[in-house]
Amino acid sequence: MLFWNEFRVGRVVISAVAVALLAGGAIGPTVAWAQTSEQGAAVTQERLEAFLEVTGFDVALKSIGLSARDAPAMLGMQAEDFGADWSRVADQVFAPEAVNGMAYEILAQTLTDDLLAHAAGFYASDLGQRLVAVENVSHMVEDDEAQRTEGAALLAAADPDRRAALDRLVAAIDANSTGVAAVREVQVRFLMAASAAGILGNGEGGGFDEATLRALLAEQDAELRETMAANTLNTVAVTYRDISLKDLNAYSEALETPQMRQVYELMNAIQFEIMANRFEVLAVKMADLHPGQAL
Repeated sequence: MLFWNEFRVGRVVISAVAVALLAGGAIGPTVAWAQTSEQGAAVTQERLEAFLEVTGFDVALKSIGLSARDAPAMLGMQAEDFGADWSRVADQVFAPEAVNGMAYEILAQTLTDDLLAHAAGFYASDLGQRLVAVENVSHMVEDDEAQRTEGAALLAAADPDRRAALDRLVAAIDANSTGVAAVREVQVRFLMAASAAGILGNGEGGGFDEATLRALLAEQDAELRETMAANTLNTVAVTYRDISLKDLNAYSEALETPQMRQVYELMNAIQFEIMANRFEVLAVKMADLHPGQAL
């Protein structure tokens, strides 16, 4: 499934000076990640596992762990500031069993059989499986900058029809334009958790509260929106470089159906909720890590 980790493609962090002024406070409210459909029956664990595999959402979930590398930068710090045990702790927090367990729990309560059948039916097709194959590769790319640079070159050489098809596909990914708000929610929850854990400020109140933090981040929303739009388009150009114009338009048509839009809204929300939750857990772990000190 076409899930761009917009936390990665649109990373814009608040300055180290602003971070240093943050103080403790209650962690923000949970993202409203889903609305249960009134139609259809709940799906079984077995069908959920098959659904994740056929759509490629299992790989998209696995790629969430790559976003952990941005955690120190969000705090105005570097990975070295958290010692040699940093990588192990980050991998532990974002372990597949933890991430997948959350996904199954949420999906079991929200994904109805009719929506599952609709999405799985498309992705099980020949075109669907070809799309999933290239998407799975794209999800696990670690050098985001190189990928986006290549995408920019492909866009510059693309004819008007292909460029239009790529623009249409990007619009179908986030039809409700929730990407910026979701990224900000992850950032707020992580920074507030880090503050409460004592990594930022004194962890005892004072300084910036959550409302102030949200206002500070909102000042960068226009920049973030522009960055995300450009990065996503570049990534799409690379991912689907071997997919024909006809098939690109067929994909967009499939994504624009009401059922698929519901599925994507749910899946994108689940991805960001899991990410926010894992970053909150990571903040607590990071508070116990120091250079030269294991957890």
